[in-house]
Amino acid sequence: MAGIKDVAARARVSVATVSRVLNGHPAVRPGTRERVRAAIDELGYRPNGVARSLRTDHTSTLGLVVSDVLNPFFTALARAVEDEARAHGYSVVFGNADEQSALQDHHVRTLLERRIDGLLVSPTADSASLVTEVAGSGVPMVFVDRWIAGCPQVPVVRTDGRAAIAALVDHLHRLGHRRLAVITGPATTTTGNERAEAFLGALAAHGLPAPAHYREEGDFQAGSGRRATARFLDLPEPPEAIFATDNLMALGAMDEIRARGLRVPDDVALAAFDDIPWFLHTDPPVTAIAQPTEALGHGAVRALIDLIEGRPAASLTLTADLVPRRSCGE
Repeated sequence: MAGIKDVAARARVSVATVSRVLNGHPAVRPGTRERVRAAIDELGYRPNGVARSLRTDHTSTLGLVVSDVLNPFFTALARAVEDEARAHGYSVVFGNADEQSALQDHHVRTLLERRIDGLLVSPTADSASLVTEVAGSGVPMVFVDRWIAGCPQVPVVRTDGRAAIAALVDHLHRLGHRRLAVITGPATTTTGNERAEAFLGALAAHGLPAPAHYREEGDFQAGSGRRATARFLDLPEPPEAIFATDNLMALGAMDEIRARGLRVPDDVALAAFDDIPWFLHTDPPVTAIAQPTEALGHGAVRALIDLIEGRPAASLTLTADLVPRRSCGE
């Protein structure tokens, strides 16, 4: 297997320059950076040599890579991870992928180079080649919130939100709403697919229609929530309620509703997956599905430490809860 010296020789640079490229150092010239990246791709280099050393050289440091630190759910998750890690004598090095697979790979490489003891990842997509490769290299790893189906050897600490989504649809139905629209997450994410399928299944259980024009794929960002809501509201027969499968998309939806001079819930009801403190202070407060974020973070850290210390670690599935508020009509 190629090593960092082989990459340096192929790219005609020093080992230090290769290391700077791997760590995203801004001082490397663009042409040099491209040459090093080309050498890495040609040789198939991965920092597995460092990864293998993690089994014997402990640094009492965990790596955490989340999909988007600006999402309040992941901010709270990171806090829970840090609190639990500190309680066990570990520190946490953090990376924000910003929902970009390339940036996620960068953080994973950097964390391995820094000789972390284990890695917590909330993948940006359900097929991440570098994360999959690292998972098979012996690095202690746990998926939290999202996961990659092709890595069955990696424990997953997650929330099953299907029952809460069914409860939401039942809640909307009891309030008299029949035309229900959904803003889904990216189809490349496990959580995006699970929440969309649960919503459509709940509609079918109530005999409610699920036309394609009441579904829009977002990207877990506020802008996509606003764009999806604009399309829904421009329909000849707009939906009576909108379910955004993440909190930022729900805030974007609320922005678009208000920008049109409409009111929640008088003109359109609104609900979200992932409860956040902000939802208590919006007008009206937003009905949301709450994940046990603190328990997720704590459980993920405990599972990872089990792996680091040579013990088996099982996956953990927690349950989400519906938190009804006035945004749906009550």
